[in-house]
Amino acid sequence: MKIRILTASDVKKALPMAEAIEIMKDAFGQLSSGRATVPLRTPVDTEKGVSLVMPAYLHASKSLAVKVVSVYGGNPDKGLPAVNATVLVLDPETGMPRAFMEGDALTALRTGAGGGLAAALLSRGDAAVVAMFGAGVQARAQLQAVMSVRKITRVMILDRSGRSGKRLASEVAGWPEAPAVDVSATAREAVRGADIVIAATNSATPLFDGNDLRPGTHVTGVGSFRRDMQEIDAVTVQRARVVVDSREACRAEAGDLLIPGIAPDAEIGEIVNGTAPGRQDDEEITFFKSVGVAAQDAAAASAVVRAAEEKGLGRVVDLS
Repeated sequence: MKIRILTASDVKKALPMAEAIEIMKDAFGQLSSGRATVPLRTPVDTEKGVSLVMPAYLHASKSLAVKVVSVYGGNPDKGLPAVNATVLVLDPETGMPRAFMEGDALTALRTGAGGGLAAALLSRGDAAVVAMFGAGVQARAQLQAVMSVRKITRVMILDRSGRSGKRLASEVAGWPEAPAVDVSATAREAVRGADIVIAATNSATPLFDGNDLRPGTHVTGVGSFRRDMQEIDAVTVQRARVVVDSREACRAEAGDLLIPGIAPDAEIGEIVNGTAPGRQDDEEITFFKSVGVAAQDAAAASAVVRAAEEKGLGRVVDLS
């Protein structure tokens, strides 16, 4: 039995962001049309932390994978990351393993691509200014994805520590067609001046006042993932047309919606499939809430494996 081992670098080489956005479009379309088997993530608690098991099978694309995400708060004291992920891709014809890959890079890529798809469907076509809360791996991926679908000329980065924001600003300055980057704006200034607002932090409380949003703004929230977390305030949710990655997953985990008691207007896959409209006019405020679903992992991981096999990426190990 042979299996391909793929590092974070291999994952990034295998699936560019523009291609990942198209993969997410197909994955969400299958999810919303009932052509995906995606159980809710299963937590396995230990005395030190929790591991989340996330299996999925997409029937049309034949994508089958299982992701395991572990969250262990004491790991940094041991020189280890508090959160880590791995993904196992299986052959749906035989159940045999095809590949095992580093999952943090894949998670950032697929979540960023989901945000990019949302921006393509829900932000104004002339959106050019981004206010971004967070400066970590996920914030970087979200910005890369948005820049893949819109001509972004200015980015305002809001980072509580300040250090990460400055590092990301320096990195963004070196990107092709780099936008102007500002790390000095306040939350109010940033939100009032933005066409697109991205929230990618681990904050459990709202990051900005929804009254500051201008008509026509699009908001993407990807940081909060528990019922008691609320990155986006109730005012924003009440003012916006709300689109989610999965109604079922958000009913279980999206504090941004559960705390104010707001039901989503549509799944993003319904917009992809044409059963729900995208942006309806230039004055509409839109909000895409993503808690992340295993359908994204299965679709992205399968695409990574196909590209890795074509390009000879990774290392093939015989487990026999």
